[in-house]
Amino acid sequence: MNARLHPAFRVFGRRFVPTTVLVVSFVFFLAPLVTLARFALQNVPTILLGWTTLFDKWSLAGLTKAFSDPNFWPALSLTLRLTFGTVALTMLVVVPTAIWVHLRLPRLRNTIEFLTVLPYMIPAIAMVAGIVVVKPHARWFLNSDLSLIPFYAVLALPFTYRSIDAGLQAIPLRVLVDASRSLGGGLVATITRVLVPNLRSALISASFLTSAVVIGEFTIANTLLKETLPRFQATFVGKQPQGGYGLNLLAILVTVGLFVVLNRLTRVRTKPRRPYEVDEASHTANSVPAGLIGEGL
Repeated sequence: MNARLHPAFRVFGRRFVPTTVLVVSFVFFLAPLVTLARFALQNVPTILLGWTTLFDKWSLAGLTKAFSDPNFWPALSLTLRLTFGTVALTMLVVVPTAIWVHLRLPRLRNTIEFLTVLPYMIPAIAMVAGIVVVKPHARWFLNSDLSLIPFYAVLALPFTYRSIDAGLQAIPLRVLVDASRSLGGGLVATITRVLVPNLRSALISASFLTSAVVIGEFTIANTLLKETLPRFQATFVGKQPQGGYGLNLLAILVTVGLFVVLNRLTRVRTKPRRPYEVDEASHTANSVPAGLIGEGL
């Protein structure tokens, strides 16, 4: 005879295991952030940081020093310009390419997906080595701060292409394209007026993921001597450790905030179902006994 668990134990297991996983994950990710926050925002010697000094001498002086540094705002401005430029380039290149692959080259989807994974598999330093080789022949391009945009677009491909590809799979792509063409819509009008509104969630996801990549990229910018925000952070940590780590904490919180906003914007809004309502006529007809109906007929 097979022993069966009591229903109470099964309910306890269903609730206990997920709750335990969530609590452990929360502590695993939160503990380093709390430690970083204490080092960056508490004016207490590191050796004295403990439970007894948990609420002592919290201050934003380190961040204030970082914000007052003359190199901070140019670095932030450059990072924001690179972010907008990378998002724009990604949308202009990846969206039409993904649509074309879905419509005309469905057999190459697996190949395209593999190629878009390569930037994730190959370290950024390998790309930098290739850039250094061609730099003497393309100084006119690489001397510009905005030359980082195409490289960042490549680094973001593993995330952006999959987001857009998932969005295309979730809509009746061929039906929408055929309907637009039957109404006289050209390629540009079909993409901008028909497909883009239906890909809203996927495009928002791709944009936020691209922004996260640009905000955190350091290797290429450092090698090409571009004063982006991550490079400024690395330099400032050497001069003002507390302020530098405070900037790192702020960048992490901004990235987390971006993903929270992403979750809110891409959440599927479903209207609550109304309970089934029976109109009076049908209710009256259904409530009449069958014998009376037969007699009336």
